[in-house]
Parts: sequence; structure tokens; C-alpha cells
Amino acid sequence: MASTSAPPSGDAGETSQPVAIVCVGMAGSGKTTFMQQINAYLHRKKEPPYVINLDPAVLHAPFESNIDIRDSVNYKEVMKQYNLGPNGGILTSLNLFATKVDQVVGLLEKRIAPDPANPTRKPIKHILVDTPGQIEVFVWSASGTILLESFASAVPTVVAYIIDTPRTSSTSTFMSNMLYACSILYKLKLPMILVFNKTDVKDASFAKEWMTDYDAFQAALAEDEDRNAFGGQEGEGAGTGYMGSLLNSMSLMLEEFYAHLSVVGVSSLYGTGIDEFFEAVQEKAEEFKRDYQPELEKRREEREENKKKDREQELDKMMRGMAVSGSAKPQVGDINDDDVVEGGSSGDDSVDDDETEKEGLQARYEAAMHAGAESNIPDASFAKYLFDQERNP
Repeated sequence: MASTSAPPSGDAGETSQPVAIVCVGMAGSGKTTFMQQINAYLHRKKEPPYVINLDPAVLHAPFESNIDIRDSVNYKEVMKQYNLGPNGGILTSLNLFATKVDQVVGLLEKRIAPDPANPTRKPIKHILVDTPGQIEVFVWSASGTILLESFASAVPTVVAYIIDTPRTSSTSTFMSNMLYACSILYKLKLPMILVFNKTDVKDASFAKEWMTDYDAFQAALAEDEDRNAFGGQEGEGAGTGYMGSLLNSMSLMLEEFYAHLSVVGVSSLYGTGIDEFFEAVQEKAEEFKRDYQPELEKRREEREENKKKDREQELDKMMRGMAVSGSAKPQVGDINDDDVVEGGSSGDDSVDDDETEKEGLQARYEAAMHAGAESNIPDASFAKYLFDQERNP
């Protein structure tokens, strides 16, 4: 896959590998409008992106998608057939779509690779991924993890967390968003950009200041307590109430989290801040190659090693089972001394034959598994292999 092989040396190799931008955000944060804006921005630069829509419930998307989950899964039919509500329908639709993730990655890799038949075709530089507004359905589901890990195995992947800036103006809602962003970062294990959207309504400078200046956040927290924003008793000082003390502790805890984030303010309505956003994307793509990709490859190697151990245990278990069943064959009738032929094979010879047969069978099975791995054939169980050997000796 693209991430497992090093790009060619030189600048051309570096620029040929696109970056996947996965947009996540709470309902109403302006995520779809942001997707539309960055899509239009790339088209204006004559660099059309490859767009993937993973929201099965959207009725009208304001952009064209190269891969659309709605083409494969009918959200309303899923709700009807499985008797599900809206969130359950989205989750089940994602689960069904995730079963075809190998085909999605195959299409991506085919589009990324140069086309010998059309050498003038311009390579794509960005892959835009839109996700459901029900953020928890995507981020915390197994299907969401499978899809994101598959994208990350093919190309550098960056998460853009869209935040509704006007709704984050109080210290409590700001801290709630930061905790959610922190949980997403450590769940997905991918580079993240905090995108404070709707800056045409409220500027995001206050949020950037709170993330970089601890004293500024403490001053804002004191103001919220003085005006009884948390519902406590009148006249309480900063940090004396439960809510103030909690927010104060969390702000200290999140200082290290802030240090590893890129923060940009954008307006999806007017397109301001988009240049700064793509600068942050490029920075996070380099961070992915430097810090995240080695960790992903390490986890992939661990999974392959565990898979190999499981296969060896299955083989060993089956061999022991064959040895036990072979010692009792064939039970046609009792054998007495008169049935023993003089000069026949001894028991030791039969044991040697059984060992030879077992070693030969094991060698053939391992050779078949090796050939299957080279040809991308899914691993078969040892029992199935034995069945095939009996039918086609």
C-alpha cells in the first residue's frame, strides 16, 4: 500500500502522495458548509480533490462525491428492515459500508497511482472525507475505526475537528469542546487540527488566547463566576465553586494537549482562513509521516504477528487431533494374535510413517498459506485445507 513503501527521492515523490482530510464535528458546527468551501477552494486552484461522503443520512450534499456511501447503502431501507432509529440506522449503514472498505481503498490507490494510458492526468493532492453529524456514531464505532485506519494505511491522514465558535464563547462550553477534541485525538490516534468555524459571527482570537495563556483563561473563568454563569451562589470568588474548580483543574491538565494541536479560525460562509487551514494540513501531513506512520506500521506488524501465532496454534492443535485419531484407526473389529502377520512392520515403523505424513502435510499447508498470502487470497482454515486435500489428493 502507499504508506508502506517509501516515496521516490526528490520533491516530486513528496508532492505525489495526497493527504486525506477527515472532517468531523458536532451537528450544527458548519461541517458540511466547511467541506463545500474547501472543495471550492481547491477547484479554484485547479487542484480538484477526491471527495468521499460517509454520511448516509444527508439529503442534499452541496458538493459532488467520487465515492458516496448513499450509492451503496439505502439509509431509510436499513432503518425499516432492522427496525432502527436515526442513529442506529447511521451506525448500521456505516457497518455495512465498512465491509467494502477494501474496495474503497483499492479505488483510492488506483486513482493515486499514475495512469500509463493517460500520462497527462494531473495527480490528486487532497482527499476530502465528510462524516455524519452524529459525531459519536462515527468516532466511537468499530466501522469508523476501520475506515480511518484503512485511509491512514494508504495515505497520510489528518482529522479536522470543526467547532462552532459562537457556541464556545463561555469557559464551560469551551472546555467541553476541548475535552471532546482530546478524546477524539487519543481515540483516532491521528494528527488533528482544531477549526474554529463561523468567525464571521465571532472572532476566534479569544479561544486561541485561552489555549496559549493560562492567566487569560483564569480571568475569563473569574468573570463567569462573578456573573453567576454556573448557577452558583452570588458573590463566590473565582475557583471557590465546584464548577470553577473543575474548569481550573482541566485547563491545567490540557496544557500538554494544546501544545500538539494546530488551531485555525475560518469562516465557511466567506472563505476566510482557508489558506491558513491548508498550511496547517501540510504541517500535520509531515507530522503524520514523522510520528504517526511508524506507530501505525508497528501496530500493523503486531497484528500480523498475532495472526501468524494464531495460525500456528490452529495448525498445532489440528496436528495433535490427527495424532490422537490416528492411534485408534481403524476400528473394524478386535485384532488378536492370529491376525498378526509374521515379518510385518513394527510399531516403531508406523510411528515414523505417521510423523513423516504429518510433517509432509504440515509443510504442504504452510506452503499453501504462503502462496495464498502472496496472491492476496484470504487465509483459509486448516480444516478446510484438509477437506480440499481429501477431495483433490
